Amino acid sequence: MRLVYTDNNATTMAAPQVLEAMHPFLTEKYGNPSSMHLFGGQVHHDIEQARQSVASLLGANEASEIIFTSCGTESDNTAIVSTLRSNPEKRHIITTKVEHPAVLSLCKYLETTGYRVTYLNVDNEGLLDLEELKSAIDHDTALISIMYANNETGIIFPIEEIAEIARVRGVVFHTDAVQAVGKVPFKLTELPVDLLSLSGHKLHAPKGVGALYVRRGTKFSPFLIGGHQEAGRRGGTENVASIVGLGVACKLAAQAINDENTRVKKLRDTLENALLAKVSNSRINGNREQRLPNTSNISFEFIEGEAILLMLDEKGIAASSGSACTSGSLTPSHVLRAMGVPFTYLQGSIRFSLSRYNDEGDIEHIVEHLPAVVKRLREISPYGR
Repeated sequence: MRLVYTDNNATTMAAPQVLEAMHPFLTEKYGNPSSMHLFGGQVHHDIEQARQSVASLLGANEASEIIFTSCGTESDNTAIVSTLRSNPEKRHIITTKVEHPAVLSLCKYLETTGYRVTYLNVDNEGLLDLEELKSAIDHDTALISIMYANNETGIIFPIEEIAEIARVRGVVFHTDAVQAVGKVPFKLTELPVDLLSLSGHKLHAPKGVGALYVRRGTKFSPFLIGGHQEAGRRGGTENVASIVGLGVACKLAAQAINDENTRVKKLRDTLENALLAKVSNSRINGNREQRLPNTSNISFEFIEGEAILLMLDEKGIAASSGSACTSGSLTPSHVLRAMGVPFTYLQGSIRFSLSRYNDEGDIEHIVEHLPAVVKRLREISPYGR
């Protein structure tokens, strides 16, 4: 059976070049980079090379602005907690209703400790009203944390405008760019973002490694306190093999940016147009222009997304109904609910997220099987007959 993997916003295949680069650091060059001896100390150079590769992909001023972490969630938590610790006199956070759980769950927790959180709305296309953001900022605002691109719909927020609003008002700005890095170009030398999170396994590096960009001059307080690693900003022995892998993945992503925004985007658009033409009562969720080139969130009326996924899985097609970090929950997507997606469509949403390893054959396979799946489920649904 052909395997068609279209769940790349959940995780990606580690690129072969990444695995090849990692292997020596698991077998031959396994020393601790903090060691005084040459066997361990020599790998410190490889970490710094990886740091430079991450900085280059982001268009950062300096490699020293990159801190390696274990994942996107740690990067998000570090950015938020560090900012609050560095500004203890301020107790207000601004975020959105459609953030990833790595941000939303932390904000919900912080509310129980006395922080005040404003959750910005989105419209029915998943877009923000920047006037609402401006109105929410007050003298007590410590941080604005707004994702670069939504993990479920792919909607890209106007980060440059948001960052400028934050800069003018003197508020620290963090963006969770986990879904965007490697899919769209970055130039942080021209984007006044203070903190930016990314995760390796979203751009063909292994799981278990991420990074946090901290603009030079931004107040910072370590989240993980321990040894001197990462210039004293993140304690814990470095995950050298995975850091090296992330560096290689960033180099590959830089080379593939044009492919992501041309060929992969065309594949996504072809899939959407075919499904909308073949399946009645279907809709794309979110603005079709301001979004990542690889992501499609489509709803089919009167049926359950989980049932669609199970039947697609039998055909060798791997997709999702939303964030992998909320998998197992029977609650409809918080993102689609915030967008006001009609109830009859809400449960029947499917996210297809492509990568540079997908091809036309994958799209044809989905288009061949999905309409029949929807038809069958509607036949047995009391609402879809």
